[in-house]
Formats: sequence, structure tokens, C-alpha cells
Amino acid sequence: MANTSSRTLRLLSLLQTHRHWPGLELADRLAVSERTLRRDIDRLRELGYPVSAARGTDGGYQLAPGAVLPPLLLDDEEAVALAVGIGDAAQSGIAGMEDASLRALTKVVRVLPPRLRARVDALRARTLSAAASGPAVTAGVLTAVAQACRDEERLRFGYASRGHAPTEREVEPHRVVALGGRWYLVAYDLDRHDWRSFRLDRLTDPTATGARFRPRPLPAEDAVTFVQAASGAPAPYTVEAVVHAPSARVRQAVGQWGTIEPLDRDSCRLTMTSTSLDWPTQALGNVGAEFEVLGPPEFAAHVQEWGARFLRAARAPERPSSS
Repeated sequence: MANTSSRTLRLLSLLQTHRHWPGLELADRLAVSERTLRRDIDRLRELGYPVSAARGTDGGYQLAPGAVLPPLLLDDEEAVALAVGIGDAAQSGIAGMEDASLRALTKVVRVLPPRLRARVDALRARTLSAAASGPAVTAGVLTAVAQACRDEERLRFGYASRGHAPTEREVEPHRVVALGGRWYLVAYDLDRHDWRSFRLDRLTDPTATGARFRPRPLPAEDAVTFVQAASGAPAPYTVEAVVHAPSARVRQAVGQWGTIEPLDRDSCRLTMTSTSLDWPTQALGNVGAEFEVLGPPEFAAHVQEWGARFLRAARAPERPSSS
């Protein structure tokens, strides 16, 4: 028979399917008596889980709406690995991952003891990855800013723009954006009465003031577009090509920088997103296979320009050797 704590978690897992469990069936699943089951149900209620019970022939148990997830027990190494991994996931480029990762990171870091927070910050500062290649931002700064955005609470912090003396800012935070290996805060600056984007690696001591605010309309399609315009970063190209090579071969050459969709045994569709057209051109050249460009037109013209340049180099007459 499972010990009491593991059995309680198993019971909670079954109840979280939100179906109605007859008492006898639930007891059979846990391999316990109905009396033991009733004690386990009472234990869950003491922990704050609202378990409803019904008597009679149709009696049984069901977890009421609004119940939360069970406590997650991690050792020190697991907690540090989880926090670092979530931080990198927020910059993975996977659609929908950024906001969920920031929410998760905020929750994890908030419950870490100071000694583990320091380890998370040290590890992230000394680790380079494709997902997080820009200046290191401490988990404390990142989560404090993300939480203020979530709670719609005014934020005060120190900020040092390039070439300017540090200043104190008070803002209405809107959204945290991961772009080009850097973290940005998009916020309405209350002193300058305008929208601004702030690099988090230049931001110090973010403190929530406790003052709530009503969100203002952002003067851009979304926060990413606003940061791109404010930083002067060019809009990325989405390059698509059909490559006449097995998907495994293309994946080996391109790695995580492209999305590969097999078409048949000997060809696949490759999609890459980049602010420069040089990288997709080089990546396709590294595959060493025939390919057709599907778009955009700028990329087709770029490939033609590269091809013409290589042809000119190949046809250049050899220079006479000096004797």
C-alpha cells in the first residue's frame, strides 16, 4: 500500500479530472478501504481543497471548481534548473511561450530562498545559449517587472540610458518583451508623459509602488512592434524554401534556427525567420542541395545577387604569377 502522502497526491490527481467518483470505485483505485478514503478526503479538505461529497446510491466525491494544483516539491538543484530553464523558454521564439514562461518564472522565483535566487542569477549570467545570448538580466528584476505588468501596478526604478546619467523613473508597465537576445519593458513614462521601452539590463531596483492604474491604449499594433520601432530594429523576414534533401540532413545543417516540414523522403519545406537575409542564404548553402525559394521576393533577389557574385568570382581570369 502506498504511504499516506503519496496516496493523498494520487487521490488529488484523480479528483482533478473533475469527474464524479463513486466512493467504492475511488477506494478501489487507491487500493484502500472506504474508511481510509474518507480520512484521505478529510486530509485534502484540511489542506484547502474543496472536495464535495454526496450520500446515497449515487453518492461519491468530486473536486469543486477553483481547486488549485498540489504543492510541487523540488530539491535545490531541481529548483535552480527549473528557474533557469523557464527563463530561457521565455526567449525560445515559440508562439505563446513568452507570457506563460514569464508567469511561471514569477511564481517560481517568488518562493525561492535568497541563496537559490543568487544561484539562478549567477548561472544565467554565465551561461550562453541561442535563446538568451544578450546581456544577463537577474531573475529578481525580470520577475518584479513582469509581476507589476500582470498586476497593473505602477513601478519605480533606476535607469541608465547609454551616454546619459542614471535617472529615477516611475511608469505604468504594460508588457515585457524578449527581442534580439534582450529583454525590454514597454511602459508609459509618467514623468515624460509618453510611451517608452526600457532595456531590463539597464534597469535597477524595480519597486512596485502599490498604486494601481487603468491601462492606456498602446500606440502600436502590439508591444513587440513598439519595441522594434523604438529601437530601430528592422522587421524580420520569414523565408520559405523547398529543399531537395531529406529533412534529417537539412535539420543537421540548419539546427534550431529553422522549422522543417517533410514533404517526402527526399524533400522538405524550410522556414526561417531573420532580420538579415544573409543568414538564410548561408544556411541553404550549407545544406549543399538544390532548392526553390517560395518567398519573400526580397529573399529571391538576394539569392540571385549572391549567385551572380559567386559566378563572377569563378569566371575571373587568373592573375599571372610573378617570377
